[in-house]
Amino acid sequence: MKNLIFLLFLTPAFAFANNAQGTPALEAISAALGAGDVDALSKYFADNVEISIQDKEQVYSKAKAAEILKGFFDSNKPKAFAQVHKGQSRENSDQYCIGNLTATAGTYRVYLYLKVSGANISIQEMRFDKE
Repeated sequence: MKNLIFLLFLTPAFAFANNAQGTPALEAISAALGAGDVDALSKYFADNVEISIQDKEQVYSKAKAAEILKGFFDSNKPKAFAQVHKGQSRENSDQYCIGNLTATAGTYRVYLYLKVSGANISIQEMRFDKE
């Protein structure tokens, strides 16, 4: 009986710890943002990606989105990216992440929306707002 009670209390703690760590894809995306690695980020792009930089918002194809992001990183060389908040949509398994990108031109609040389809995760939306 003691073992059963122990497991009932311990199992949610492990589930929370796993969820708190995030997915490997989200960690790879965060690392790529911090390094300004457009090639690594573009591996996760959906067919069409909505990118908003300083209120200039548009939907781009994968290739054009990579080009836009490269231009942004060229003029705002990233130094680091730190996740502030991440979570999962209530309706489905889609994920979001909010973080701070420290760059040579200042700090940006970054919002990511990730579509989850089975084992695949794709970036649907990226937003960069200067702080």
